[in-house]
Amino acid sequence: MTDERNNDILPVKISGITGPVTGWLDGHTILLGLFANPIRHSVSPTMHNNAMAKLGLNGAYLCFEIGPDRIEDAVKALRTLDMRGANVSMPNKQAIIPYLDKLDPAAEICGAVNTVVNDHGFLTGYTTDGTGWLRSLQEDGQDVKGQVVTLAGAGGAAIPIAVAAAMGEAKEIRIFNIHDRNWEPAKDKVAAINEATGCACSLNPMEDKEAFKQSIAESGIYCDATGVGMPPLDDLSLVEDPSWLHEDMVVSDTVYEPRETKLMRIAKEAGVKHIYNGLGMVVGQGAESFKLWTGKEMPVDYIKEIVAKA
Repeated sequence: MTDERNNDILPVKISGITGPVTGWLDGHTILLGLFANPIRHSVSPTMHNNAMAKLGLNGAYLCFEIGPDRIEDAVKALRTLDMRGANVSMPNKQAIIPYLDKLDPAAEICGAVNTVVNDHGFLTGYTTDGTGWLRSLQEDGQDVKGQVVTLAGAGGAAIPIAVAAAMGEAKEIRIFNIHDRNWEPAKDKVAAINEATGCACSLNPMEDKEAFKQSIAESGIYCDATGVGMPPLDDLSLVEDPSWLHEDMVVSDTVYEPRETKLMRIAKEAGVKHIYNGLGMVVGQGAESFKLWTGKEMPVDYIKEIVAKA
């Protein structure tokens, strides 16, 4: 089959460079990347390349439009080119696992990987989605420790969040989801969380609206990790009324486009003091990956400003 992707080098407007580039993009540059499809919308290159430039690190982060049918070859290339590592996004988070040498405990429970680290040919898979979400809360003085967490969703964003919250010593995690294709796999993930941590985790039917409403009322944190709130569902919210929320809780939406979702507007109306969109999670998971590759902290405030304008 002919590869129809455009690999022509096209002219673009480049800003931020005022003179000859030295000390970067030379014979010593180490490559990082992202394996995903689709990929052109990703803000990851913006985050990581600006972070490396800011810290004076000689690395470059590129996007590679790769699906599951080519992920084995992509991993071989990662080894052959001695890349430091790669991010992995849909639809490759599970497909890549057989080609790695080791998984960290959180990735093992999730059964999904979003970050690969190459230590001289030994590839370890991590998941930083959940720890990125947790990090974004902690940076604003919030934490899951000892909290009851109600989590909407049981897919690729929700399960890593549940794992991170459990490992962060949440008291209880109540996952609510409809009976879709994620329901049966989520049963196994919930069992694994209960076995591996001291947190009580449960899976509950979203169809039971009264139970969902009651759970939110009893929670210190409510997180919507579904696609509700992003187009074409941007005028919807699983929380239907401000009365479902209380002002001292944390309300978190993993959607970051639009920047303010209907859930966030309802939370504002309820007087909730701590409301977050998904931008902090995006930067947080990137910062966790960045540290795994470089050993250094990403300048997150600087990167948040850049990503917000991207």
